[in-house]
Amino acid sequence: MNETPSPETTAPYQVFARKYRPSTFAELVGQDAMVQTLTNAIHADRLAQAYILTGVRGIGKTSTARIIARALNCIGADGNGGPTPDPCGVCANCLAIAEDRHVDVLEMDAASRTGVDDIREVIDGVRYRPTSARFKIYIIDEVHMLSRHAFNALLKTLEEPPEHVKFVFATTEIRKVPVTVLSRCQRFDLRRVDMETLAAHFAAIAEKEGAKISQSALHLITRAADGSVRDGLSLLDQAVSHTATEGDGEIDEAEVRGMLGLADRSRSFMLLESVMAGDVAPALDLLGQLYKEGADPLAILEDLLEITHWLTRIKVVAAAADAPDVPEIERVRGKDLESRLSMAALARTWQMLLKGLQEVRQAPSPIQAAEMILVRLAHTAELPTPEEAIRGMQRDAGQSGAKPSAAPPPGGPTTEARLTGTASSPVVVAMPETAPEPPLEDAPNPVPTASNDAGKPAPNSPKLKTDPAKHPLVKAVMETFPGSSIEDIRVAPDSDEGDPA
Repeated sequence: MNETPSPETTAPYQVFARKYRPSTFAELVGQDAMVQTLTNAIHADRLAQAYILTGVRGIGKTSTARIIARALNCIGADGNGGPTPDPCGVCANCLAIAEDRHVDVLEMDAASRTGVDDIREVIDGVRYRPTSARFKIYIIDEVHMLSRHAFNALLKTLEEPPEHVKFVFATTEIRKVPVTVLSRCQRFDLRRVDMETLAAHFAAIAEKEGAKISQSALHLITRAADGSVRDGLSLLDQAVSHTATEGDGEIDEAEVRGMLGLADRSRSFMLLESVMAGDVAPALDLLGQLYKEGADPLAILEDLLEITHWLTRIKVVAAAADAPDVPEIERVRGKDLESRLSMAALARTWQMLLKGLQEVRQAPSPIQAAEMILVRLAHTAELPTPEEAIRGMQRDAGQSGAKPSAAPPPGGPTTEARLTGTASSPVVVAMPETAPEPPLEDAPNPVPTASNDAGKPAPNSPKLKTDPAKHPLVKAVMETFPGSSIEDIRVAPDSDEGDPA
């Protein structure tokens, strides 16, 4: 006769993200401000008609919405309780909401139901009172995916819903939600969870699961989670499964790095050090080894970018390197490398790596793009900074003793105008203050001016080749107009001897 298997042996496996999902406000991680506000509101019976929860993925928006539904509909173990921030978890409403089968708590995914017809169903159902719960609660996830007409259809109901209806919205794109909707809701911004809180939370879960994990491996998981509890729990679950077939050993840093496709931290420091020294061949060989071992080129560049940020930070704030949560390798290698690099070199490296990340994402071959970025970094590492280049040019100009000059143009004084495009070698340009007078033979015939000596041309008059008084035309004019003098007659210079003007 076969024995009936116990419930423990037949229970389906649940991933950590579902198994350790918070069911009360006390279990929420890193959201103390929101928990305090909601707790006080429930105690004081100051319940809003709509709440909107925003934040990055995996920090507890949907879980918080379900906790609010349980807190408002909990009736206690004896069935006589009211709204409470600490739901009992054993009453019919708490159990039904936890199992997603309560008829009065309706959860809707706006990503798949975006039209106005879907919202019309919600509006039509609002008129009916809840079947068994205290409040009818509508949870709309990813609410920013609703269409403009759907938002407009919801506005009037959202502003003045019946007293038995509550709305709870969740979104990762709060800027895409119309302000007319935001003004009708109480908004809560869920923050990213800091690394220390995540590390403590993951260590407690690993202990419950009977898994041993080193602090360095835990540090890698919390860093890869990027403030998301769900992402971190998924990585922790993967790390435990990765070592489950290898006995009861401890999960170390090398295993987590291999699982995440990350390069060894010490080798990442070696790679950056080779690149900044201008050694292209060793850097490319090391990159090739990391790629063959399974490291992603994009992850390698992100690691170099993070090290560059770390070096810049400890150069600005030296005390940051001595913080208790800083790994030993980053403290020792970071101080050594930071002392040999200037702030300008670190800033230039940051900009080039940041642009290189986009190139790797778009390139047909990521490893080739990563190699070209390292070659570019190694080449620019040998180039001087603009300040060093200017000082070198000034020093070379001083040693040669050459002084730039320009010959003044004929015909007048000059003014020097300096162009300071290059500070070390100014360009001197000669600018005439007055335009030179045209040559005498090209000048127009001047008007004669008064002269002190009669019969002599004015100072500005051109010099004639013959005596004007002996010119035949002058004689003819003076004979024709008796009493006229030589000053009354304008005489042009002869072009040829004997040819009258």
